[in-house]
Amino acid sequence: MFQKILIANRGEIAVRIIRACREMGIKTVAVYSQADRDALHAQLADEAVCIGPAPAAESYLNMERILSATIAAGADAIHPGFGFLSENSRFVEMCEKCHITFIGPPAKVISRMGNKSEARHTMMEAGVPVVPGTKEAVYTVQDGRKAADQIGYPVIVKASSGGGGKGMRIVEKAEEFEGQFSTAQRESINAFADDAMYIEKYVQRPRHIEFQILADQYGHVVQLGERDCSIQRRHQKLIEESPSCAIDEKLRREMGDTAIRAAKAAGYENAGTIEFLLDRDGSYYFMEMNTRIQVEHPVTEMVTGIDLVREQIRIAAGEPLSFTQEEITIRGHALECRINAENPARHFMPCPGTVTNLHLPGGNGVRIETALFQDYMVPANYDSMIVKVIVYDRNRDLAIRKMQSTLGELVIEGITTNIDFQYEIINHPDFQSGNTNTHFIEEHLSC
Repeated sequence: MFQKILIANRGEIAVRIIRACREMGIKTVAVYSQADRDALHAQLADEAVCIGPAPAAESYLNMERILSATIAAGADAIHPGFGFLSENSRFVEMCEKCHITFIGPPAKVISRMGNKSEARHTMMEAGVPVVPGTKEAVYTVQDGRKAADQIGYPVIVKASSGGGGKGMRIVEKAEEFEGQFSTAQRESINAFADDAMYIEKYVQRPRHIEFQILADQYGHVVQLGERDCSIQRRHQKLIEESPSCAIDEKLRREMGDTAIRAAKAAGYENAGTIEFLLDRDGSYYFMEMNTRIQVEHPVTEMVTGIDLVREQIRIAAGEPLSFTQEEITIRGHALECRINAENPARHFMPCPGTVTNLHLPGGNGVRIETALFQDYMVPANYDSMIVKVIVYDRNRDLAIRKMQSTLGELVIEGITTNIDFQYEIINHPDFQSGNTNTHFIEEHLSC
């Protein structure tokens, strides 16, 4: 087992990893930017190293500085969390050259599954259903339009190296294609330095269903049930829950088996997520694989009782999975609301600032993941998510009631947040009845 782990991240996920390491008796090293000098993760770790100015490109995305900090601190592994360098195959290769263990999959797997065109090809060869679309990357408007005409409108244009809604455009009809394709491609070049795009049939009003995967270095792969992530704004998740009320036991088993087949086809190791679009007729299609721990991993932990971060560390240290598929049991229901420092009334504009008053709820079945504290300055340089509120109860109705109570008690003053917006979603009759899809916010709420 590792003696010391460097956490190449910040915020609540860095705090989450530090706590898991403490429980395992592993020392931790935090890295922080100048904007995060007083951040909670820098205070909780055994050691903390400043790696640069506030901009992520000069700190949390600076591979050389992070590796130098790891070597200087004598850490033998790096946990990347999510975002930043967590899915950067070049960084993993650099870790390997420095004889530092990367707590995640090998570089070749990240590269294969991070490229959407290659991921689709891998899944198709494995017999995993994929949304009809281009088999190879598309680089020009002319080739893209030709593919879209063959697939049939509406289509969705996606950056091959994309994520988080960047480089993605829905095209309803042929005359809109050129403008939308060009805009998506420019976003892809700016965000990922990659002009490779691909075109898919646009599945209208689907559910977003993802399966949590764990795979060790010895070929053992298990799935830990699904999460329904259909409540989204601008292609980014706001509420996640497990299990999904949209699928029955037969479809759950089928999709779970398909997720395992997909992970094995990718040669996967460590924690990952197979993401599907679920159509209204019960058809489902592979969308992508996230080769890292997910923001929403706590809902799976709540219904399975399995600590996913601890399992990540054990797998990376070469230990086999300590349980089989038959030993995994899903009990009860869990919900997660992402609380962001943003203004839903102004197109979810980020709202950094100082937290002047803070009250975090508690109680049976309530879990709060955050790096906030009284008088904390939420910086403008990073993602706007500041708190994750997770609740658990025997069934979905009780979990919803518990979330209503918890959101009603949560107090964050001094900055604008989406707490009231989340409360509005949770109280909407269609959400409570399970009548949701990825366009729920656009169809039901004004923002």
